[in-house]
Amino acid sequence: MSKLAGTNQRRFILTLSCRDVRGIVAAVTGFLAEHYGFIIESAQFGDASTGQFFLRIEFALETDAVSENDLKKMFDAQVARRFAMRWHIADKQAKSRVMILVSKLGHCLNDLLYRRATDQLAIEVPAIVSNHKDLKHVADWHGLPFHHLPAENKAKQEAQILALVEEHKVDVVVLARYMQILSPELCQTLQGRAINIHHSFLPSFKGARPYTQAFDRGVKLIGATAHYVTTDLDEGPIIEQEVARVDHTHQPDDLAAIGRDTECHVLARALKYHIEHRVLLNGAKTVVFK
Repeated sequence: MSKLAGTNQRRFILTLSCRDVRGIVAAVTGFLAEHYGFIIESAQFGDASTGQFFLRIEFALETDAVSENDLKKMFDAQVARRFAMRWHIADKQAKSRVMILVSKLGHCLNDLLYRRATDQLAIEVPAIVSNHKDLKHVADWHGLPFHHLPAENKAKQEAQILALVEEHKVDVVVLARYMQILSPELCQTLQGRAINIHHSFLPSFKGARPYTQAFDRGVKLIGATAHYVTTDLDEGPIIEQEVARVDHTHQPDDLAAIGRDTECHVLARALKYHIEHRVLLNGAKTVVFK
């Protein structure tokens, strides 16, 4: 049996984007073959509308083939610079460090922590942050640090949030029904690594009481949208969406209950795609290799 079929291997995920030209895939796969890389999964997409190329490759290396740092240096010098790539190589075994921001509604928080506890999400949660104390008991039950940071002084609060991100080496921040608008400065700092769940199928029904708005309009579909946070409120690149069919018999509370379930599913999938390095930014859009 080959070593690469056994346990004597390290697994990595390479993601990249660049201008779509001839020879990219050949250069990447040739480089991996030269350095004893064994391709396990590969997906690619060329966007004709933007002329950009996107690639995700999961590959394995024999333990003694080459160090991770050396591999990155060689890839940069031999391949990435040639095509002016935006690229990243991640250790597949490393769990992403996720900080969760939440307010008073706990359904998304509960769902994410359950998926973490049951190994459905390969994440570590070094901190849960809230502008209210209502969900501290949830963090306590899971044995996770809870930070109550009131939002009366927005600048001070966001400085504390950013300090926690840096202190705990947070990879991604999840706004799990966090009912506060982040400042442009914090949005810029967390660009590409902050995910929000919105309680509608954007751009419909923004603001307060979305399910009452939906009820008043007699909608037949409600949904949820998970997207990256940007300075444009609720208009960041979309990662995942889902809709649920409803009818005239559903009251606002019924719509809200269906909506909460949908929000949980959509946010969990979006986070899973992100931590598995399946999401690549494509301007105001995303490429998601599922």
